Amino acid sequence: MLMTLLIAFLGFVVIASVGFAFIGGGSGSSGGSAALTKRTQTIGLGTNSRGKRGGKSAAKTPEERRKQITEQLKEAEKRERKARLTLRSRMLHAGLTPNVTQFWIMTAVLGAIAFVVPLVLLGKMDFLLRILVAVGAGFAFSYGAPRWVLGVMAAGRLKKFTEEFPNAMDILVRGIKSGLPVHDGLKIIAKECPVPLGPEFLRLVENVGVGMSVEGALEKMFERVPSPELRFFTIVIAIQAKTGGNLAEALNNLSTVLRARKMMREKIKALSSEAIASASIIGILPPGVGAMISLTRPEYIGGMFTDPRGQIMLLGGAVWMGLGIFMMRKMINFKF
Repeated sequence: MLMTLLIAFLGFVVIASVGFAFIGGGSGSSGGSAALTKRTQTIGLGTNSRGKRGGKSAAKTPEERRKQITEQLKEAEKRERKARLTLRSRMLHAGLTPNVTQFWIMTAVLGAIAFVVPLVLLGKMDFLLRILVAVGAGFAFSYGAPRWVLGVMAAGRLKKFTEEFPNAMDILVRGIKSGLPVHDGLKIIAKECPVPLGPEFLRLVENVGVGMSVEGALEKMFERVPSPELRFFTIVIAIQAKTGGNLAEALNNLSTVLRARKMMREKIKALSSEAIASASIIGILPPGVGAMISLTRPEYIGGMFTDPRGQIMLLGGAVWMGLGIFMMRKMINFKF
């Protein structure tokens, strides 16, 4: 019975880990840059087009400023398509120190342990099946599971950052309207906002203090927190530094857009909750039923693990289960 439960558990871990490894653990919290380009049109820098006046005066019109923001978003989209999501970037997104060598050593040790444990515990099983289970467990715990954990950590950190970012914009807008410089407003955000927003803005203030430009410091922050909201803020600051204008008004409109985006995110989550619940039940049901039968009637299901035909059926079921989980995740993973 113990061996049967262990095989079922390891099979489920292998399927889930491989699925998350190929799908990507991060996920789903940021949309495409094309959608961001469309939303840029709603960032208010004024709604009336005044036409081209030539020289610097034309660049300061709302229409020209919107065009510049759109061009910068397109350039950022091209850069992001060329850039590969490296392990170092994933560790930065998760808020960890990017020590790739140490990560590989730890995952190799974890994978070796996961490879040896099934070989020792499943001594009475067929040798070839033992090797397959050991290889699957080693791959899952050395490659799939660590990256899944990094993805979960990065997604949670990004979610907290995104939820607090509109409040940070409101703080900065109130500071600018009261006469404070932008740098002092960033200091207030670093002091008042919770983790991870506060520490990230504190690092931003420190970088600016040692001579880095605000735009460059924001680009460094975007490498650690790849949030579309932060990208909007970076572009607005860069355009304002080049062309001038009412920064408080632009940031206030940006805050409004971010809150509307959050409301849309919650609405999509509510509308898709039924599909997510159904997919979760369908994914958990087969291994759950197998575990219950193993506990209540071990002799009924034991032949599936000892007979070669049953082992082939289990392997085929695991493959189809993995494909089903992959397809269901693609169907319910809405990006915006």
